[in-house]
Amino acid sequence: MAYELTAQNFERTILDTDGLALVDFWASWCGPCQMQSPVIEELSEELDDVIIGKVNVDEQPQLAMQFEVMSIPTLLLFRNGECISEQVGYHSKRDLLALIRQYK
Repeated sequence: MAYELTAQNFERTILDTDGLALVDFWASWCGPCQMQSPVIEELSEELDDVIIGKVNVDEQPQLAMQFEVMSIPTLLLFRNGECISEQVGYHSKRDLLALIRQYK
């Protein structure tokens, strides 16, 4: 299951971690976010070596502002705490796996 990320646990879970982390910025009212959600959950169950997290932008607006998220869904890929890729809009599981493999 993907981590539910908040302002309180984001730094510890994502920024202070070695390796890759994929973070989905989403909202419950967003149609494309609802399509993206099952893909994110599948990845979280299948990838033991990548941290997968979700940020609800309505509940965590400070995180959305911090990472300049203007549209959702926005997927940020971090390596060793640094954002190395930003993807906006819905992305298939295959596309996200290819992105992750590119940075492993």
